[in-house]
Amino acid sequence: MEKKNYYITTAIAYTSGKPHIGNTYEIVLADSIARYKRFQGYNVRFQTGTDEHGQKIELKAEAAGVTPKQYVDNVAGEIKRIWDLMNTSYDKFIRTTDDYHEKQVQKIFKKLYDKGDIYKGHYEGMYCTPCESFWTESQLVDGKCPDCGRECKPAKEEAYFFKMSKYADRLIEYINNHPEFIQPVSRKNEMMNNFLLPGLQDLCVSRTSFKWGIPVDFDDKHVVYVWLDALTNYITGLGYDVDGNNGGLFNEFWPADLHLIGKDIIRFHTIYWPIFLMALDLPLPKQVFGHPWLLQGDGKMSKSKGNVIYADDLVDLFGVDAVRFFVLHEMPFENDGVITWELLVERMNSELANTLGNLVNRTISMSNKYFGGVVNNTGVAEEVDEDLKKLVLGTMAKVDAKMEELRVADAMTEIFNLFKRCNKYIDETMPWALAKDESKKERLETVLYNLVESILIGAELLEPFMPETAQRIRKQLNAQPRGKENLNTFGLYPSGSKVTETPEILFARLDVKEVMEKVEEIRAKQKAVAKAAANGAESTKSGDNSNDNAADAGVDVEKAPEITIDDFFKTQLRIGQIIKCENVEKSKKLLCSQVKLGSEVRQIVSGLRPYYTAEEMVGKKVVVVANLKPAKLAGVMSEGMLLCAEDAEGKPVLLTAEKDVPNGVSIG
Repeated sequence: MEKKNYYITTAIAYTSGKPHIGNTYEIVLADSIARYKRFQGYNVRFQTGTDEHGQKIELKAEAAGVTPKQYVDNVAGEIKRIWDLMNTSYDKFIRTTDDYHEKQVQKIFKKLYDKGDIYKGHYEGMYCTPCESFWTESQLVDGKCPDCGRECKPAKEEAYFFKMSKYADRLIEYINNHPEFIQPVSRKNEMMNNFLLPGLQDLCVSRTSFKWGIPVDFDDKHVVYVWLDALTNYITGLGYDVDGNNGGLFNEFWPADLHLIGKDIIRFHTIYWPIFLMALDLPLPKQVFGHPWLLQGDGKMSKSKGNVIYADDLVDLFGVDAVRFFVLHEMPFENDGVITWELLVERMNSELANTLGNLVNRTISMSNKYFGGVVNNTGVAEEVDEDLKKLVLGTMAKVDAKMEELRVADAMTEIFNLFKRCNKYIDETMPWALAKDESKKERLETVLYNLVESILIGAELLEPFMPETAQRIRKQLNAQPRGKENLNTFGLYPSGSKVTETPEILFARLDVKEVMEKVEEIRAKQKAVAKAAANGAESTKSGDNSNDNAADAGVDVEKAPEITIDDFFKTQLRIGQIIKCENVEKSKKLLCSQVKLGSEVRQIVSGLRPYYTAEEMVGKKVVVVANLKPAKLAGVMSEGMLLCAEDAEGKPVLLTAEKDVPNGVSIG
């Protein structure tokens, strides 16, 4: 029977730096789905890669003193190293700097321009410099950036635009007729209600303010902007050709069965990308799944804090499959998951060492102790055996059902329920007691055979998620892969087979104290690297590396119009202490602080969430603009402003009092 094709992709990783564990989660999730589809008999094509153009890359390369291509070559190599370390089975690693991709993007741009879907205009609106975002007047909140709450200034840039509205009704109809297209359903509702139904604006698809991008070949002042460049990788990686000379892979695998992406970029994949495909007269992908985020449990990840969790550090401490288990098993279907070093240790000990590792070790050890490692099925059955077999043989159908809905964590739970049932079976049958009675010898043999057979079926189901572990289990039990088609039958392990004489520990129990000591070493190294990088940046900026005592050159800013002392005193500056701080739910960038000013408490909203955690804010003595007119930011009332300066990297730094002065005192 001919195999069905299955094409799965991840979002391509942006080459701004080394991927942390949250980035790595996506590639491991995609790999588990790809492996399971192969296990089901599909002919799978699995593509991932890197997104390598844009202004940020241009600036980072300049800061590093290398060309943009040298910079992305280095980072792309690091990303690929991490993907390979995590044992991911991708078939294609595409880079948006690949010659074929770049040429096809140019041809796509020209085709859509010739068709009238792309036109030249000006990108005009209110620009927020810290966020690098354009906003319309209607999108502003009380005249300020809806993300960070800062002032926006009018800006204008020549650009090419794509006519999104031309295809909006067609896309709405498609989504309504294909409820499976956007998953989970909550993501679909968000796209429809927040973007499509209110009406789409035309999309900027070129930029002139930087050069590190794919040139528009008929107007070299412009480069193709990120989404038209990045999204098309899903078809260029298959050999799509605008002129119709498609490679065989494109004809075989398009449309994609699944685009697996983070929930933060679902809009681009479910609105922009389908519309681009409609304009190219290509079929749409069958499904886009916006997975949740894997969040750090102890606040925002920061290199300067030394608390960024990287996959290779985790692997050094726990091993590849333990890390794969954690990120797959701990992630809910729709809600964000949390990762901490302590939780990793707890799961390592409870699930991997106890439930699985101990089960395999005990079974092999008892087989060696009682029968010299030989496993025989004597057929001396009891009622408890049937209960075990029923659960074991029913597990595959449960896993299939969960994987059909991409509920990977739930699928793994079903597999570990099988292993837990095996442990219960040991308690029920008590092999150590059977061994004391010679008349129970054949019954003991059957018990151990049932355990080996159950473990092997569980290992076969586990392989897409923890491939190395499954292979290690089979090797110790002297067994071969049996294939999905044989997992509905109990008793295929050849009677008389011999298990290993020296069982290895699959997962050793860990001491959380010892692990945390190693974590502190990792954090110290991160801090040292971050400090060295910061010092290097300062040295570069000073222009005089030979004089350690040279004065800080500082930062020059445009001179503001002169004011009088009366103008100055119109602004009331006071010292306040932050006594409580929380994230603003409707924004990724806003914090809501309760600030004590003398006898009163003010609520002040600030755009500092990308730079400070809510916990860090509490206790700080800050400078407050106390007579600023109250305004709503993201629906939350703000009764003042916290004053900040910018560091050398342009990041805001709170202005605080040098000495402990009373809350509420005036400045000036």
